Amino acid sequence: MQLTAAVSFLTILQEESVSIHTYAHSFLQVILLHLEHRDAGVSNAWLETLLSVIEVLPKETLRHEILNPLVSKAQLSQTVQSRFVSCKILGKLTNKFDAHTIKREILPLVKSLCQDVEYEVRSCMCRQLENIAQGIGTELTKSVVLPELIELSRDEGSSVRLAAFETLVNLLDIFDTDDRSQTILPLVKSFCEKSFKADESILISLSFHLGKLCHGLYGIFTPDQHLRFLEFYKKLCTLGLQQENGHNENQIPPQILEQEKKYISVRKNCAYNFPAMIVFVDPKNFHMELYSTFFCLCHDPEVPVRYTIAICFYEVSKLLDSGVYLIHKELITLLQDESLEVLDALIDHLPEILELMSNGGESTVQENKLSSLPDLIPALTAAEQRAAASLKWRTHEKLLQKYACLPHVISSDQIYYRFLQRMFTIMMTNNVLPVQKAASRTLCIFLRYNRKQEQRYEVIQKLIEQLGQGKSYWNRLRFLDTCEFIIEIFSKSFFCKYFFLPAIELTHDPVANVRMKLCHLLPKVKSTLKIPADKHLLQQLEMCVRKLLCQEKDKDVLAMVKRTVLELDRMEMSMDAFQKKFYEKDLLDQEKEREELLLLEMEQLEKEKQQNEGRPMSDKTFEKKRRDTKTPATLPKSIPVPVPGPSSGTPSTSKEVKKSKLIRSQSFNNQAFHAKYGNLDKCAGKSSTAAYTSSVSGLAKTSIISLTDDSFRTRNASNAPTPFSPNAALPSTSRGAGNSIDAKSSGSKDTQPRKATLKSRKSNP
Repeated sequence: MQLTAAVSFLTILQEESVSIHTYAHSFLQVILLHLEHRDAGVSNAWLETLLSVIEVLPKETLRHEILNPLVSKAQLSQTVQSRFVSCKILGKLTNKFDAHTIKREILPLVKSLCQDVEYEVRSCMCRQLENIAQGIGTELTKSVVLPELIELSRDEGSSVRLAAFETLVNLLDIFDTDDRSQTILPLVKSFCEKSFKADESILISLSFHLGKLCHGLYGIFTPDQHLRFLEFYKKLCTLGLQQENGHNENQIPPQILEQEKKYISVRKNCAYNFPAMIVFVDPKNFHMELYSTFFCLCHDPEVPVRYTIAICFYEVSKLLDSGVYLIHKELITLLQDESLEVLDALIDHLPEILELMSNGGESTVQENKLSSLPDLIPALTAAEQRAAASLKWRTHEKLLQKYACLPHVISSDQIYYRFLQRMFTIMMTNNVLPVQKAASRTLCIFLRYNRKQEQRYEVIQKLIEQLGQGKSYWNRLRFLDTCEFIIEIFSKSFFCKYFFLPAIELTHDPVANVRMKLCHLLPKVKSTLKIPADKHLLQQLEMCVRKLLCQEKDKDVLAMVKRTVLELDRMEMSMDAFQKKFYEKDLLDQEKEREELLLLEMEQLEKEKQQNEGRPMSDKTFEKKRRDTKTPATLPKSIPVPVPGPSSGTPSTSKEVKKSKLIRSQSFNNQAFHAKYGNLDKCAGKSSTAAYTSSVSGLAKTSIISLTDDSFRTRNASNAPTPFSPNAALPSTSRGAGNSIDAKSSGSKDTQPRKATLKSRKSNP
């Protein structure tokens, strides 16, 4: 009841349920009355409430109701609990009064409590000196607080000496250089020298504050003192490791086990302070002075120590800058650590660490990304497999999310052969939904930065076949998740070109959950369309929605369809030309499309360089050849290929294609990668789009679907691979040109019946 009352009084204050005047009149006396309750827990609860009340009470109320009674409460004749409470109240009151009042009324009480006969009271008052020093200013701190701290640092009680040491460290910024060098430094040296002979708890505090201490005293150390402090830190980093023995843990005496736990805490604190010690010795001297210590911390037998150094690894990498190559091996060691806690701590900043290592070090050549670290990829794959085999799925999810940085660190081929298939496997077999989604998003990023057209098309084909047309409804749900990530990461034209039709094809899925998820995605699908270039895709979308409205039997899906229809009706369509309301989104989409085209151009250039390797060629000849060979590479038959021009293939189409290639070649040669790049396909297909629109306008929708189905059937029926031709008839999918996605090159047992069903449904309006 007492604890609940204390919390309730504090809540009334925090929520300002009554005025401060009313609160002081009604509640303050009750709080003061229970401060000396015989139960320590109850007394502390009321004390916490009072300390919060002091922050808002007016000065006069504080003087009459709290400060004046405190004079008698702090006397030696009072109980230890009363004097203990007085120490904490004095630390809080200092910031509420002027310097004159503090000097006359508060500081005498502070001095009295610092010399109390009980060490608990002296220790408590010593810890409040930091708050008092901040309230009274520098001059009074030097004349009053510092002498008290010096005396308390020599106290017979170890807890009092420890409190004095920690307070001195926290007040280093207040003291000038003379005070630090003449008064504080000798105290710190004495404290460090006696620490190994004293209780291990002092070593724990010293190891925790050592980084702050070295930073605060930096500049006043002599070379000899500097070396001594560095050696002291190194000694702490290995404390307890020399006492290894072969005894069973059950045979070790309890006091030895307790001592070893304290030594582990000391080494953990040393790992925490390692970045500060790099600054202390200067990063240039890291290899000579601290590398061996860093190696020991990374290989420490205790998990808490390795966990802490893994947290600090990014800070260490930043401080080393160009010398980051020195800790490559330690990164591999921590990635391969048997404890997932260590791995979890390391991967929080894994992208930044890998970026520093790929850009820093002795080799600054961008093309040799981490070539000096051959063990990185095996370590990354092994780390993922360990996380996957454990029950800690959040660590696995985080690791997969961080792998999205790999395209900026290692080559596209390395990602394709070592990581991409693993992402597919996780999406297909893992049972944890967040992990599957993380793998899906990372796979989309790998696809986004893949530099080989053939590999990109293979990944797209797998996504459509194994997920979009998979036998398991769970895989088809993951395909829709992947479509959502593709809309986010890629350009609108990319989604429309490859994933639009496979996505809306799932409106005929036999599982209600898949249809419902598709309905949820349809507004985002519609946002990828641009009018008038994608008018035929919009018609297909509207037809699918109408069929859902008419034929849907599941009540939950039908309700979702109705809500989706209302949302689709409210959506404003994006136009080919820039609109003011969509300007930022259109600009971002155009930049994505430009980067996708640039990847194709870079791939073509790389192929040309490989072909001409070893053969002398002048720059002019190479430039001329580069301009003349801007032809698309032959692609697998099973992958849908966007082709400018109408599907009926006319001579004029070939001219349009050549014209488009010439424009792209000239644009790339002049390094004019601007907004024009995002509309190249549209420029190439303007006339063909007009022809396509006029030829389709007189046909019924059923004939359009029949034509599409015939195209699918024709491609699936032909088993012999045929060379790609710009004039070949392809189904309509791509923006402004009527290109379509072939979901599969040859009908499998899984998908052929579904295509037949789709055809029969479409042909029966």
